[in-house]
Amino acid sequence: MAGAPALFLNRHSSAGSVVFGSLAPCQLELMFVLPRPCSCIHVGRRYANPSFIVADFWSWFPIGPAGFRTLLIFSCGLSILILRIAHYHVGLKTTESGLQALGSSLLSPPTYETALWYSISSFLFCSIFLFSMSESSNLHWITYLSGTRARLNERPLFLACYLGVCALFQTITHYKTDIDRLDFEISKHQTRVQQKALGVLPRSFQIVLLQLPGALAQSAQQAVSALLASLFIYYFILRSSAWGWALTFLRPFYSLPKTNIVPATWPTDIYLLVRCIYAGTLMQFVWAAGNTAFSVFMVREPLKNGNPLTSESKDPNGSLLNGLKSKKLSIKSFAMWELALIARDFEVRRQAIFCDIDRKDGPMWSQVYSICMELLKQIETRVDEYGKPPPSAFAQPNPVVETKHRTTAPVRREAIFTKKGETPRLLGGVEKALDQIARTPGSSPVSELSPLAKKTWKDAKDRMLTREQQEALSPEHLRSEFGNWTTSLLRIGYIGRLFRHDFRTRIAGVVLGTPYAEPTLYTNAAQALCLLAVHSLAEDQFGNVHRDVPSIIRTLTAVIRKVEGLYQRFPLHWTDPSGTKESPEVDEILDALRTGLEQVVAQFEPYSSDLRLSLGDVRLAKEAIVKPEREAPAPKEKELVVKPKTIDEKNVEPSRNRREFKPQMEQAR
Repeated sequence: MAGAPALFLNRHSSAGSVVFGSLAPCQLELMFVLPRPCSCIHVGRRYANPSFIVADFWSWFPIGPAGFRTLLIFSCGLSILILRIAHYHVGLKTTESGLQALGSSLLSPPTYETALWYSISSFLFCSIFLFSMSESSNLHWITYLSGTRARLNERPLFLACYLGVCALFQTITHYKTDIDRLDFEISKHQTRVQQKALGVLPRSFQIVLLQLPGALAQSAQQAVSALLASLFIYYFILRSSAWGWALTFLRPFYSLPKTNIVPATWPTDIYLLVRCIYAGTLMQFVWAAGNTAFSVFMVREPLKNGNPLTSESKDPNGSLLNGLKSKKLSIKSFAMWELALIARDFEVRRQAIFCDIDRKDGPMWSQVYSICMELLKQIETRVDEYGKPPPSAFAQPNPVVETKHRTTAPVRREAIFTKKGETPRLLGGVEKALDQIARTPGSSPVSELSPLAKKTWKDAKDRMLTREQQEALSPEHLRSEFGNWTTSLLRIGYIGRLFRHDFRTRIAGVVLGTPYAEPTLYTNAAQALCLLAVHSLAEDQFGNVHRDVPSIIRTLTAVIRKVEGLYQRFPLHWTDPSGTKESPEVDEILDALRTGLEQVVAQFEPYSSDLRLSLGDVRLAKEAIVKPEREAPAPKEKELVVKPKTIDEKNVEPSRNRREFKPQMEQAR
């Protein structure tokens, strides 16, 4: 039906908003990317010459060169919007570590498609920027230094390579920060004080405008970082090849030298570096504005003209069911969001759900109840399966194997090395050790020492090393030092992201599933189910809802208790340096479940006997509503190794004198 795609793609207003949000920064950039001045205008006579007034008018008039440059700059952002539409997703990535995410990204074709689109965008922006520069900037591809012989200018070549590095950095940032994710809670991140200053504008425009200053600052920071990397990459890797390719492309159009010798002088000076940062900041800002506009405008409430999105469909309930039954997580999440809004704010649509009893697959309420309960029971199933071995790991009866006759001779037990006469003692000891290792790989010659030899070794160690040195070289101390060094290494930003197993993503993957965990799908399902049950007391004419109320109460109670129990016993990984058990996604689900359960219990507790709810069910539900205080995790749950004590904390015995007289040794002698 046509209603299901409309649940996500509404949208005439959303598309226009995204386009407007991307076009506005392009118009702002025309204030900074100056048009090429006319060479016939003299600066000293700019106000006396009427031709300058005409040229200055066409420099900003939208129907002309300025409008053409606006469209070209807009195409840089449009390519990013096409990329976002192709690769958007909802939900938090629940990969175990950053190293696994990096491996999956490097093996995924969309990663290279993302890099390609950013490279195309940077190429278009580079062409526009170089075309807009004046003659004095010395940023044209061909220069004529002496006479009429053309020379390739390396300055725009470095600028082009720099913008290419910016595209590479933006691709890394794109996947590091998961820009493709649509965050349904983005509107809650802005404070009310900030939104009061922009109260005239729609809420989505307010969010975009409030995020643009931070996006501009981040763009400047990324531009500087990319410049530092470009200086190294260009001069040590790309210079010779980029110079050769540029000559190859330009030779058919200009009379350039036949040799590809790189110039002896470097093209970078302070003016070029400043222009690089200037161009990189503007280009990064176009990308940031496009990404921000898409992420904000595409997660607006599924409403149109103040009504649910499916209200204009010929079959509103059928279109809503198609969205709820969709296999695509994004469409299902938007449909569940719309159902939650209907259950909260729209009485007419609620009554339509209660009164729609003649559907092919059952009454509308029964189908909505089944879909929401299935989502909540999925959480319960995942929690129950946590910690259990996979089905393939269960012990299976060993098949009876028939004994086969030996086809080869048994392993020989005689010496491996052939003895030819008398073997020197040292060489003989080496042969004996190799022979022992070959026959018994798990043992070592030291383990075969006699008790007297071991005692002699211990006494020698006591004579040569002090007590502190022996403790410092003990396996336990070395293992502890290695663990502490590893923990310090994991606190470093980029290294820690690769190997860290965060508590947040691990428990979200267990409770909400993999590879993406979208908490709003489950919170909206719980909210819609509970609010429909509460409003059914006054709006359900056929009395179909009250029969499912006991199952709703028992299911919510069981899910809350099991998720809370998992939260308490879920261990911290030793690579997680935070040491805290925090997961906003799981906390959000628990809060929604408790709120919905509290509403249902408060409304239906007087009818508990008629609903066949026992006193135990009501008591357990009230206990689940109360939020428990979570205890701090024990250190042994987080760290596999114990931090070693310092020397001052230990009761160290006085160091022994190496020539100390020992009567026990004299007696042994």
